[in-house]
Amino acid sequence: MAVSPTASMEGPMNPQSKAASAEVRYTRFERARILGARALQISLGAPILIDAPPTLVDPVEIAELEFAADLIPITVRRGPAA
Repeated sequence: MAVSPTASMEGPMNPQSKAASAEVRYTRFERARILGARALQISLGAPILIDAPPTLVDPVEIAELEFAADLIPITVRRGPAA
């Protein structure tokens, strides 16, 4: 399969990419792993990426709000489809 010169420009970081416009669907296992990793980061002092009310202190709830807003900087690498 030949790689076109614009192939390196396609992907989630390029706003003109077709893949960037498609909504990413996560399995329940991927979602749990992302939320758990982000909650751990928050509990260890990582900056919060949303404007959370000061009364909200639970890292899991903050991670869920970030996940719903699609702000968590974690990517999922999937293997080949079986």
